[in-house]
Amino acid sequence: MNDRVQTTSMNGAEIGSRLRAYRIGAGLRAEQVAELLGISRAAVYRMEKGEIVKIETLERLAVILRTSLASMLGVGTEYYSSALAYIERMRQLEQGATRIMAHFEPVSFLLTSSGYIRHLEQMLRESEDSLADDRISALMSLLQERKREYASHPAPIVSLIGLRELERFVHFGLIGRMDLPPSVKMERSLAARAEVTRIAALLEDSPLDMQIGIVDESMPNSTFQIFERPSGAYVAVSPFRFGEFPNISCGIASVTAAPEAVALYSDMVATLWKRAYKGKEGAAILRKMLQQV
Repeated sequence: MNDRVQTTSMNGAEIGSRLRAYRIGAGLRAEQVAELLGISRAAVYRMEKGEIVKIETLERLAVILRTSLASMLGVGTEYYSSALAYIERMRQLEQGATRIMAHFEPVSFLLTSSGYIRHLEQMLRESEDSLADDRISALMSLLQERKREYASHPAPIVSLIGLRELERFVHFGLIGRMDLPPSVKMERSLAARAEVTRIAALLEDSPLDMQIGIVDESMPNSTFQIFERPSGAYVAVSPFRFGEFPNISCGIASVTAAPEAVALYSDMVATLWKRAYKGKEGAAILRKMLQQV
């Protein structure tokens, strides 16, 4: 391989995006990476913007960021043990996407209300005692940035939502652990019901850029997204959870552009979408569930 990775042959912008995601996941500032490499902070930012990078520098970066050169280059599958790095990578892939197909448990963060993030932060602090406050704060900031960017440049989204997952969501409420005061549990249960009511309203309104399907059958245990982009499609699969009893500290997420993975996940979405309840019919099912749970 040449001693430099050209943007024309290896897509320097994509390498830079992955570099930024891994750096954020490692909890390192650009100046810290620069110091470890013996280069300027400006040089790190230039790399993250996709400028030419020596292959030796990428190899050193992979060691510093605890990943592989193959993952840094996007050869095969990218792996993310950090929820922070994975959310940053999702944010990047959402930018410029022509369509997004997704299943999250219980619901995509992009479909939640503006007040949901406050409850999510509370749930994380309740359930993730071992996480430092600055890591949770960094994740909250990144999620807010992701949602702002999506709101300003929304891509058409197809969102599959499992009815059983929503029932559990409403039953427990927005909690991070069980030993909370009854008054708090009641408040969080009402907050969860408000989120489901919001989904029902979206189903009734049927926005042009948002298709929602309610699936009354078994759903995949892992959340996934398919990002269709002008340069190709990616599949992102994650164990991280942002609903009741959230998890951002245990699991390995992955991102791949492998045609087989994209085709298999796209076929699964198409199959589930055909059987899903949509529009006013889907909204009626959610409202009936709210009456019963």
